[in-house]
Parts: sequence; C-alpha cells; structure tokens
Amino acid sequence: MADKNPRSSPGRRLRDAWAAGPVAIPGAFNALTAKLIERLGFRALYLSGGALSAASGVPDVGLLTLTEFADEARRLTAATSLPLLCDADTGFGEAINVERTIQLLETAGAAGIHLEDQLFPKRCGHLSGKSLVEPEVMTAKLRAAVAAKRDPDFVVIARTDARGVTGFDDAVRRAKLYLEAGADAVFPEALETANEFARFARAVPAPLLANMTEFGKGPLLTVSELGEMGYRMVLYPLTAFRAAMKAAEETLRLLNDAGHQRDAVPRMMTRAELYDVLGYTGYEERDRSYFGG
Repeated sequence: MADKNPRSSPGRRLRDAWAAGPVAIPGAFNALTAKLIERLGFRALYLSGGALSAASGVPDVGLLTLTEFADEARRLTAATSLPLLCDADTGFGEAINVERTIQLLETAGAAGIHLEDQLFPKRCGHLSGKSLVEPEVMTAKLRAAVAAKRDPDFVVIARTDARGVTGFDDAVRRAKLYLEAGADAVFPEALETANEFARFARAVPAPLLANMTEFGKGPLLTVSELGEMGYRMVLYPLTAFRAAMKAAEETLRLLNDAGHQRDAVPRMMTRAELYDVLGYTGYEERDRSYFGG
C-alpha cells in the first residue's frame, strides 16, 4: 500500500537526494539492475530512453511509445524503493499529450521526468542533425506538465539541446524561459568542455543536471567536480548497459570461437550472488510459512 505521507513520495525523495549533495543517478536497464543500484548505495536511478530503445533493438529516435516507457517505469519502481527519474523524450506529442505523459509516469511510480526541446523525431543528444522547437512550444509543454502532476513534489526537468544547434547563449536563454514556465530543474545537453559546464551553472542559478554519458561531446567529470560547480544531479544513462553489452559480446564470442564458456566464468555473477540480489531465500522462507512449515 502506498505511503500517504507526501514527504515520502518519490518526488520528495528525489528532491531530498539532490538537496543532500550532488547525487549520481545511474541508468537501470532492467529491474535486476535497479535492485543492484539500490544495493550498492546509490540514492536514485534513471530510465533512459536510449537504453530502453537499444534493449528493444531500435535506435533512440522516438520509435517507442509512452506506454512502453510507463510499463518499464512500473517494473523499475516495483523492484526498488529508490526514486526513479524518467526520460520522457519530447513528451510524446504536443502540450495536451504531455498531460497524459505526466499522469501515466506518475501513476507508474516515477519521481520525475525530463522533457527536451527537440523537434520530433528526436535524435540522441550528442549527435548532429538535431532540430529544436520554438521556445514557446517548449514552455507550453512545461506548463502542461506542471498542471498535470498530482504530487506537488513530482519533478519536472527541462532539457535543452540548444548548445549543439543554436549555441551556448541560446541554451542559457532557453533555460531561463523554461524555469519561468515552471520547470524545477534544467538539463543542458551536450555541453562540450568543463568550462562550459561551469559557465552554464553560473548563468543559470537553479538545480541543474549534468549528463556524463560516455562517447559524447563533453568530458567525463566527477560527481564532486560537478557538485562544486553547482550541479545537483549527475546522470549516467547507459554506463551499466554499455558495460553489460560489451561483456555479453565478449562472452558470446568466446563461446562461439572456443566451443565453451569456461574462461569467462570468473567474470560472471555467480548463482549465489544472483540469488542474493533477487532475495531468493526470502521467497523460499515465505513460501514455507504459508504452508505452516
């Protein structure tokens, strides 16, 4: 049964996490990863549209639907008590569609979302060829998002992709407009240098999210470095996913070439370790108790 105390809502927990200091938010690409993230001591987790698309075998160009995002969010929030930040792409439509986006993701247990100001169909934020909507279109979506949320602590983050399209100054200008429209925080995508991250934080005095995705436009700064600049959230959307996929590729290649997997076994999570993360023993104990054993 859900806790009725508003201070324990997912949105409240996410706000408390970033208020306590810069919070690292790794992407969870399935429910088991979410459990592992919680077990290792992280304070929040992320549903990445890029990871969800890749796991579905398609590129991150807006092919998946809102219901697919909401279904995955529901699986992640069922697996962990950590607050979940969701990628909501461009809102899955216009301002009126954003209302339903917020309603479904909040109902799925998410703590908050980020909306981006790209023109649909969107692209990965660190690729060229992006196009932006006019600021008025984005501010309308943000106002719709704020109006639709039931929990006042549900977090609405405005992502701007302007740095790679219209330049740094326009990214700052848009960020300020988005905050005026009701955004709780700003996500400046694809900043290219440490100096740009610092300049943006000085120019936009608000809760900020930094994206530390690998193989992107910018440097991989530490959580503490970004915290000193003023960033409250640091995103690692595909870090675990990329590592897992590389390990899977190497193991499958070994199996195909050698005809066995013996040399890869030391790099695997053991059966005991997997059952421990899953809480397997607890299931067995409860099952016995139900039969009076």
